[in-house]
Amino acid sequence: MLAGLLNWPQATFASKVDINGRALEVVREVDGGLETVSAALPAIVTTDLRLNEPRYASLPNIMKAKKKPLQTLTPADLGVEIRTRLQTLKVVEPPKRQGGRVVASVDELLDKLRNEAKVL
Repeated sequence: MLAGLLNWPQATFASKVDINGRALEVVREVDGGLETVSAALPAIVTTDLRLNEPRYASLPNIMKAKKKPLQTLTPADLGVEIRTRLQTLKVVEPPKRQGGRVVASVDELLDKLRNEAKVL
């Protein structure tokens, strides 16, 4: 949806991304194997789990992080105003679903679909 609103190209489920100047080359997995897609930049890219290898923190780094001070910011510190931007006009329950009908045979079902529902 974002790509459509911005009128930018989109590449989805990327497992490998290469940038060549003003172009983007994305490799993605499909049912039949791998597919390579090219797009001009700027572009929207969604990724697959296999794009990056996760890095895990070592125990010494975890201990160092515990000792560092934690800075707490408020929205006002960042220049952000917190206010309601949506207004609820009305809340309506969906209509109750009508009960179904039990048919005795396939022929009767086909007859009702043809004559009453007019779908066949």
